Amino acid sequence: MTNNLCPSLKVVQRFFAVIPGAAIPSGHSVINGEIVIVADPGHSGPSRSASIRLCSSTKDPNTGKGKLSKKASLRHVKTTKDKGLNIIMYSVKFNVEAEFGILGAFLITNGHKHKFFLQSATFEVSSVEIIHFDCQSWVYPIRRTKTDRIFFSNTCYLPHQTPAAMVELRREELHSLRGDGRGERKEWERIYEYDHYDDLGNANKGHEHARPVLGGTQAHPYPRRIRTGHTCSNKDPKTKSQPKMIDLDIFVPPDEQLHPKKLLELLSNSIQSAVHFIIPETKSLIKEDSDSFDSFNEILEVFSGNQGQQAGKVPDEVRKMAPNKQLKRMIHTRKTNQAKFPLPQILAENKWAWKDDREFARQMIAGINPARIRGLQEFPPHSRNGVRSSIKVAHIAHNLEGLTIEQAMSQHKIFILDHHDYLMPFLNRINTNGICAYASRTLLFSSKDGSLKPVAIELSLPGSSSSEEDPWVFVPASQGIEAALWQLAKTHVTANDSAHHQLISHWLHTHAVVEPFIIASRRQLSVMHPIHQLLRPHFRDTMHINALYRRILINSGGVLEKTLFTGEVSMELSSMLYKEWRFDEQGLPSDLLKRGMAIQDPESPTGVKLIFHDYPYGEDGLDIWLAIKTWVSDFCSVFYKQDGHIQSDKELQAWWSEIRNVGHGDKKREKWCEMKNLTDLIEVLTTLIWISSALHASVAFGQYAYASYPPNRTTLCRKFIPEEGTFEFAEFLRDTDGYFIKMLPRRSEMTLWIALMEVLSQHTSDEEYLGQRSMVQWTDKEEVRQLFMKFKRNLRDIQGRIIERNGNPELKNRGGPAKIPYELLLPDITDDRSTGGIIGKGIPNSISI
Repeated sequence: MTNNLCPSLKVVQRFFAVIPGAAIPSGHSVINGEIVIVADPGHSGPSRSASIRLCSSTKDPNTGKGKLSKKASLRHVKTTKDKGLNIIMYSVKFNVEAEFGILGAFLITNGHKHKFFLQSATFEVSSVEIIHFDCQSWVYPIRRTKTDRIFFSNTCYLPHQTPAAMVELRREELHSLRGDGRGERKEWERIYEYDHYDDLGNANKGHEHARPVLGGTQAHPYPRRIRTGHTCSNKDPKTKSQPKMIDLDIFVPPDEQLHPKKLLELLSNSIQSAVHFIIPETKSLIKEDSDSFDSFNEILEVFSGNQGQQAGKVPDEVRKMAPNKQLKRMIHTRKTNQAKFPLPQILAENKWAWKDDREFARQMIAGINPARIRGLQEFPPHSRNGVRSSIKVAHIAHNLEGLTIEQAMSQHKIFILDHHDYLMPFLNRINTNGICAYASRTLLFSSKDGSLKPVAIELSLPGSSSSEEDPWVFVPASQGIEAALWQLAKTHVTANDSAHHQLISHWLHTHAVVEPFIIASRRQLSVMHPIHQLLRPHFRDTMHINALYRRILINSGGVLEKTLFTGEVSMELSSMLYKEWRFDEQGLPSDLLKRGMAIQDPESPTGVKLIFHDYPYGEDGLDIWLAIKTWVSDFCSVFYKQDGHIQSDKELQAWWSEIRNVGHGDKKREKWCEMKNLTDLIEVLTTLIWISSALHASVAFGQYAYASYPPNRTTLCRKFIPEEGTFEFAEFLRDTDGYFIKMLPRRSEMTLWIALMEVLSQHTSDEEYLGQRSMVQWTDKEEVRQLFMKFKRNLRDIQGRIIERNGNPELKNRGGPAKIPYELLLPDITDDRSTGGIIGKGIPNSISI
């Protein structure tokens, strides 16, 4: 596309955000600038091969568009090192005419042979006024792009308020981002198109690696992803071909790519975890039976206990796993390599706390999958096909503290963790190749002391017909063989819950459902739109992280297929549960009501009241929800003074329509929120920000604390529960602990899983948390900045309340037998922010890992 601002400007250009409204003062013709660029190791930076033009938002009478300054080249000032990266500072000087007008943006031209990451720019307009640009984007060389690119500042204008000089450019910018749906996308292309999940299988490797296309069909509905345009598989033209080796260079548009520092940290963390995985595996080769661990103590030996260890080289096995480019980068960032995994919190205070029934139950409301539990509405529970549970009143009556089952339900004291209906259709396919899985139902009771305890577990297998099942009910026991069998039953429940957590609560309900919102926002909301500005920090890094998930974790033969009991049906199963997903039920109050964990309360600011007080995820979550909603309401009220402005906002209406009809097109005939008034807009945006920040934090950053120790939270079972009179039962009687350990994943599966949990639980050192923006002057509106400070104060108050709750001994579910305080929704972690790592708290703005 030709640059209409200046037809002779045949170069790659980038506009970046600026605090608008600063007029170039009369009589002052010199503007000095400071540019900060991040370059890869070994790259010297662009220096004079890059140039900048300032752009005025004041109309040029000759062109009818914004005025442009003359080009000014970058001049090197200094270079510093940060974890192997070159942080390069440049100066730039402009001479502008006195009538240049209001500074609106700048253009940068990369004539260098390498791309670089433009981190920030600062311009001194006068002796008392400095304008900052938070750029945070990649700039590619002209030899790659072969075309002009136009970008606008982040000055907030609703479409009908756009200055005349910018109207056509606003339209052209959005049009340029939408693409034409043809060809393979190149890494420098800023193009946003939708596609199905047709890149998970690898039919070229054989039929066992073929996977169904997710999205676009009634059988396999799914949210859309970013289109890459990769070539089709030779064996299956419906799916995309895959690289033969691990390749992290997968297409995402430049604005969605990770910051170089974050990418290096992620690679470094992954390499460190690979070291932790490889070393135990190498040592196990000297054992005659290296397939399984032999004892609990042997499992514990893979953890360091946080003791200092000697630095070591990256093993050759790990070097072979990473592409050379990434490995070379990693070598610059990693000075030491510990040989063992860090000790998880579940073991820190008491290495046997995980066996306690109260801890097992507490993790359903304060662990990493706290939004699956429901209030029990009928007894006995029954399946969608009408088959009733085999749990009887006699199984649980003695554990209801004198209440009848009807009283327990009416008083909201009995709950169910249900992994039954969605698993039953898949079990015959799952239970092959040594996998032993049931579909489970777990009933729990809220005791008088406030703690939650399990009262019955039902494990079911498919029967001889679709209407028949083979169920088995277990009840709590504290000693003897019954206690050992009860522990086996609890472990099968945690296997169910682990798969649900990873595939549904974590991947589907946060990562996957948010990506269409990002694509639609880029395609339909100009960077000048206030809603674009509001949402920008909540979309940071998500698309790139999702692309890495598709390449490494959720693909055929990927880590999740290798470690979860659901194996090759994992993503197909997530498609089935997407059928149940509705956006209007994803806000926390609506979710709590749907699950019977709260009742409506018109007197409450959230509109709901928890049915029992000591529900850490629910109580802390409602505080965070309300803070987000208040901030969103305050922000939107600045720009939308009346409902008619929402209805007439063409960009906003196109955005909401595209999300419903294209991004989540498989759900377009289902119920969605309207977009007719301020109340609708606030609910939609609050829900979206909640999903991207707090919901994701609640299911992501406690993974190492709970899931890195497989006896506490296994991912698969290799043995069914033995039946009396069988050879397996005799084996079980001889050594109940030995049987339990052999039921757990193999040594390689277990250590691979621990390594994954280590990577997925880490914050990077540059993480941006809820209530934080990367720069103070992120908006030109003082009113909005003050409202944002109010949001920060609200979060700080919530922080204090959470800390107070965690210190209250009467709240049994706040720490439980494992003594792990519930901090997953603790918003402010300023003291830990500079180091990152596994800290088990903090709410990042976005789905950034």
